[in-house]
Amino acid sequence: MNSKVIIELVGYLGSALVLVSMLMTSVVKLRIINMIGSIIFTTYAFIIKSYPTAFMNLCLVLINIYFLYKMFKMGKEYEVVESDNSDDLLEHLLNNYKDDINKCFPGISYDLNNIDTSYTVLCENKPVGFTLAVKNDSTLNLILDYTIPEYRDLSIGNYLMNYFKSQGYKKVIYNGPTENHKAYLEKMNFKETNEGFVKEL
Repeated sequence: MNSKVIIELVGYLGSALVLVSMLMTSVVKLRIINMIGSIIFTTYAFIIKSYPTAFMNLCLVLINIYFLYKMFKMGKEYEVVESDNSDDLLEHLLNNYKDDINKCFPGISYDLNNIDTSYTVLCENKPVGFTLAVKNDSTLNLILDYTIPEYRDLSIGNYLMNYFKSQGYKKVIYNGPTENHKAYLEKMNFKETNEGFVKEL
């Protein structure tokens, strides 16, 4: 394989990563993959002496670095709205994300009439997470713990656990479908017991 072919492959790799980044639902993943692709494509553009292309991609690298720094430095500002099972807005949001909820929690079944409380997490006034639960003294039994695709990191989970603790709960239990949720529960330090997945607060 000669050097010309290798250089072309570098260019294709950079282009492919930039394109793949556009498919990411997570903003953080999008910016990281886009930045890596832009770095590779900047290198390619300098090698072939296409300086306008190199300049554009270098700008993309700097833009991605800026926004990633901003996201990690400032973090996300969340707030939670607690309501009962008669919240029409919550019912609307659950219906709106019904397909993705069923994809994340295959076989899940819940009846809002049997739910004591719900928590809607907002980020910049946008609903980004929904939790349905049943209270039992100082224990909170989670029926559904859903986050929209763009915000699927540990930040909402950590925020909620701190919120639950501030409300006097000592333990959180999850007994719903775990096929696509177990890895998240383990990252959040839930322990699998005969009660279900349990996190002591």
